[in-house]
Amino acid sequence: MLILLSNDDGIDSEGLLALREAIAPGNEVWVVAPEAERTCIGHAITLHKPLRIKDLGNRIFSTNGTPADSVLLALRVVLRRKPDLVISGINKGPNMGQDVSYSGTVAAAKEGAFVGIASLAVSLNGRTDFLFRDACRSVLDIVSKIGAAGLPTHTLLNVNIPNIPYEAIKGLMVTGLGKRIYNGNIIARTDPRGGTYYWIAGDGESFESIEGTDLQAVDQGYLSVTPLHWDLTAYTSMGEYKKIFL
Repeated sequence: MLILLSNDDGIDSEGLLALREAIAPGNEVWVVAPEAERTCIGHAITLHKPLRIKDLGNRIFSTNGTPADSVLLALRVVLRRKPDLVISGINKGPNMGQDVSYSGTVAAAKEGAFVGIASLAVSLNGRTDFLFRDACRSVLDIVSKIGAAGLPTHTLLNVNIPNIPYEAIKGLMVTGLGKRIYNGNIIARTDPRGGTYYWIAGDGESFESIEGTDLQAVDQGYLSVTPLHWDLTAYTSMGEYKKIFL
């Protein structure tokens, strides 16, 4: 397969490098990723400054753009043909629940899904001591199944892997998005000139315990695979809104 790799942790991220090494045998692998970390940038596309691509050799390219820019540039400029698969990651830290709205990792995969390419966003649920080689084994398992069955059009898979040895994972669960509980902390500080500035410091480590969600599955030691779609329409609510407005 022709596989495009990207991420939001930057071109030198250990998760990206480990995944490239693991998935290269038997595949044509290309990497196009931001030159530096662009965590929590969401699906931003750069419109107001020039974008540049640096060829680092061995089918590896960095850009000064966002994760979504990187995939867009890969598809329109770098690659000679459409890839069979786009994988974004492996991200340092989880992307579950509301995280998917902020995540550059998910955005890169979504950019692939926009044009009908089977796409995965892959994240490792840890903060330190990342077991990337174990996580790569889980990714290879998923890729082998996708290769045989494919994915429904314009969908992507948001994959979250417990940061535990491969053999310790209890299994795979197809999940829905859970709900994080953010503490909402914003820290105010004073600069040397007396001006106030702010750090958004809230964390979302706690979550609502809801059966069948990504957060609960990973917390219980399961590999979580959440199907996502770029269409954000709330179809279940359309009838209620028609009653209000029509």
